[in-house]
Amino acid sequence: MVGLLLATIDCLGGDEATQKQYDRMTAHELFLRFKISERLVNDFLKPTLLVGLFKPPEELSALVVMELLYYYALAHQDSFDVRWIKNGTVSDSLIAPMADYLMKEENGGLQVKGGCRVKQISLEKESDGKMYARKIEYLDTLSGETEVVEDIDGIVLALGCQGMQSVVSGSPDLARLPVFSQAASLKGIDVISVRLWFDRRIETRSPANVFSRFESLRGAGGTFFMLDQFQAGNTGLWGDDINNDDMGSVVACDFYNAGGLMSLSEEDIVKILTDELLPSAVSKFADAKLVDSWVGKYGGVVSWFSPGSFTRRPPLEGAGNDILPNVKCAGDWVRMGDREHGAKGLCQERAFVSGFEAANSLMRVSADDYKEHQVPPVREDEWQFKLGVDVNRKVMKFLPRFWAR
Repeated sequence: MVGLLLATIDCLGGDEATQKQYDRMTAHELFLRFKISERLVNDFLKPTLLVGLFKPPEELSALVVMELLYYYALAHQDSFDVRWIKNGTVSDSLIAPMADYLMKEENGGLQVKGGCRVKQISLEKESDGKMYARKIEYLDTLSGETEVVEDIDGIVLALGCQGMQSVVSGSPDLARLPVFSQAASLKGIDVISVRLWFDRRIETRSPANVFSRFESLRGAGGTFFMLDQFQAGNTGLWGDDINNDDMGSVVACDFYNAGGLMSLSEEDIVKILTDELLPSAVSKFADAKLVDSWVGKYGGVVSWFSPGSFTRRPPLEGAGNDILPNVKCAGDWVRMGDREHGAKGLCQERAFVSGFEAANSLMRVSADDYKEHQVPPVREDEWQFKLGVDVNRKVMKFLPRFWAR
């Protein structure tokens, strides 16, 4: 384990060239080179990666694995990293109120085009020799009509890999720029989400739990969250007109790297949970009766940080201000360059921060008068990590990095 800590310090404390060396290597290779025990890999590292980056170590970039271990394990060890919204969902409790606020005339009169899908972004070369996005065609899925918005000031592509593939494949102008065609070549990870309602309350030692090393997972990672414990005051768990205190447990289960489960029927997926996984984790689930269930399958929707993907991930600045100034990128997979933040890996915090930074960047090139949003940094690293980085940099001036290439 000491070797892995040294690799993390070396990787994250190094320059971009060093990080590219780690990115070309799989996490599995790195574990072998540092002689990490098979037990540590199987009992801790692999389950952690399956639920943290949604892939096993042999399919992940060592660079992003080091970022994950730093962000969730090494840094800020007195902080609890997981939070669950108290009521409702992120969509209806955070996003919808924010959209309503921005749509009010006094706050800018934003138009939210719900149910619309971008089909094509058209670029124009202007007198300064640079290209600008000036027109968007989008499909209104409610009416089935294709609409056009012209005189565009700027665009933030807040897209995952599937969205990027769709937009770039339908936009020849974007596809001609390598930064976008390379980003569109990256693949995503399959995810399955399940919600289960039971006839009785099930007490668990922890409201957040991980499934690991079950044959029925078929290579997937899994988690289950006891929503009746996380959201005890949420009146919407069973319905707005139902008192939750009189009802049973509500469990949210997710499968990551779920390709081996995607072909199963919804009934079979629910059966795996109720007959095998949940009773094996908490024996009292064997006595509970399932009242209702919901299953959602999402193919290729989550960022896959595969080996060698670093240079193909979209930069926050898109093609750059010298080429295409008014198109920026946001999301957890975006390379943030000089605006890099302490939120690392596959996490909502990184996606959130990149959105602010993309908006700031867009305003710098498209507005004469604006107020930049200040993004607060994460807390400073603990002294021992900073000391390790400093010592490592001095040692690496003389010691060859034989474990990376």
